[in-house]
Amino acid sequence: MNIGEAADPPFAVLPDPASLFGRRAARFAELAPEHPLEAYLRFLASVAGAQRDCLDGLPEPVLPPPVELERAYTHSMPPVPFGRFEADAVFDATLTAFLDRLAVADGLPQASRDAIEGLRAADADARRAMADAVLVGSIPEDAVAPHVLMAAALQVHFTRAAARLDASRLTPVADAACPSCGSGPVASMIVGWPGAHGTRFCACSMCGTLWNVVRIKCLLCGGVDGIAYHTIEGAPDVVKAETCEQCHGYVKILHQHKDTRLESVADDVGSLGLDLLLAEEDWVRGGANPFLTGY
Repeated sequence: MNIGEAADPPFAVLPDPASLFGRRAARFAELAPEHPLEAYLRFLASVAGAQRDCLDGLPEPVLPPPVELERAYTHSMPPVPFGRFEADAVFDATLTAFLDRLAVADGLPQASRDAIEGLRAADADARRAMADAVLVGSIPEDAVAPHVLMAAALQVHFTRAAARLDASRLTPVADAACPSCGSGPVASMIVGWPGAHGTRFCACSMCGTLWNVVRIKCLLCGGVDGIAYHTIEGAPDVVKAETCEQCHGYVKILHQHKDTRLESVADDVGSLGLDLLLAEEDWVRGGANPFLTGY
């Protein structure tokens, strides 16, 4: 921005599904070489690539009736709430297309191929149970792999729905709740966009919507005292943990204005070492990311 120009960011920025999943796939692949989680990051690059590639030819997502959308816009409620998810024919087509694209990816481990086939073979009740477990954040530790794939399909479903909303009608639900679908943020980002340089946006862990939140404020409890920032010594200072002394929780904050390659979901996984260090000091992670289940 020009000196003296005031930032005037929009409240919400809706996702572009192809662009979002394409950037995510590229970032996972970029982070992978020589990373302690290299094999997993390469797998997630394949997942994000399949999310991008399955978009073509999918039927249009079914939004709530106009009267329900208007009620949500008017009363500051998420228009496509995850709590009212229905596994309709569009979602079934989305899940099938995603699994088909992922199945032909190069270098998948046998465990991943087994998870793909297991999800393909699951009946409607089993699929719904897996979707519910992902949406409420209660993925069982003995069945992480198929639930991660279900989470990826749900991300495609909700991202496509959110992209069709009216961003100008979205209003705050809560600092830590997406105004489109109500899911929690994976992280927040300081952006460098024209007219919004230096402002903070939360990134939805499910639908990819971004929403503006003031800086130096705990996203979990709303506190403004006792806020501190942690990073790994010697690592680039573009990914930090914003901790709160009041609730003893934290959510990562990405300084995208310093490094435009940063992507919320990919860099959250890539900075797992920071989570492990904070866990040793009993900080409680507040960011939502199904791809970190089990870590």
